Amino acid sequence: MPSRDFPVPTDLLGEVLHLLRLTGTLYCRAELTAPWGVAVPRLDELMTFQVVTSGRCVLEVDGAGSRVLEQGSLTLIPHGTPHRLRSAPGTPTEPLFDIPVERISDRYEVLRHGGGGDLTQVAYGAVRFDHLTAHRLVRQLPLVLHVDAWDDDAAGWLHSTLRFMAAEARTPRAGGETVITRLADILVVQAIRSWLDSAPEADQGWLAAVRDEHVGRALLSIHRAPEHPWTVAELAGQAHLSRSAFAARFTALVGEPAMRYLTECRMQLARARLRETAEPLSTVAHSFGYRSEAAFSRAFKRAFGVPPGSLRRPAAPAMAPG
Repeated sequence: MPSRDFPVPTDLLGEVLHLLRLTGTLYCRAELTAPWGVAVPRLDELMTFQVVTSGRCVLEVDGAGSRVLEQGSLTLIPHGTPHRLRSAPGTPTEPLFDIPVERISDRYEVLRHGGGGDLTQVAYGAVRFDHLTAHRLVRQLPLVLHVDAWDDDAAGWLHSTLRFMAAEARTPRAGGETVITRLADILVVQAIRSWLDSAPEADQGWLAAVRDEHVGRALLSIHRAPEHPWTVAELAGQAHLSRSAFAARFTALVGEPAMRYLTECRMQLARARLRETAEPLSTVAHSFGYRSEAAFSRAFKRAFGVPPGSLRRPAAPAMAPG
């Protein structure tokens, strides 16, 4: 099969950021009157964020301590880590899912809670990323990513957006939930971009590999066409390196050999396809470069410990009480 030579953008990381497409799971406008406290449990595979649109509160994240959030602050909790929001340190908390909400739409709700004192308003959301490349990036984010309040002139774009969101939250109008959810998506991606521009950790691991002018080309080629029957030699050509130099450089930067990385990408994408569609196993196998269903099934079981068909078997009926 002929080599697949992709044009590579000057800004390799820019294309990764382009793939940060959010799947909105839930957005909430919280109206909280002191004293109040809300405990959020672990939310696997979800990133949560909170924007204080008026007032102030205390955020406590397991493993990352606590901090006061002032009006206009934006905080991301990328890994679904349990956390608590309180009107003041030590205030008792109520489990999030025990607090009644007003459902505005399938993706938007209003939460009102507290003792009737000073008001704090928080725009809160839980989102997930729907692209494998984005998942790789999110893995490297810290436990908490915080952007300071409106008095920081270096982030004018953020503060303008926060002001717009705060205005929408204070005076709900027709279509307001749509405006707030779209603004929230922008804020999350922009906050990650800000972290990438300033954090020392953003120059390590997989992100360092994406920024590398040689290995970054190979990574983008894999993610653009995971079904292609890539070889080390062909990926080395994409990277403009000799086969041996590419293999060593890829492993040093990414932490695993190129072929293992390719297989992991294919398996993650295949698992998502199996969960989300009713396509036959043979079709899924061919979609990700496997010539036979048997070869695909063996690779899948090595990766996840279960055969691919197990993702589609109906759950066993519950036992009737004896």
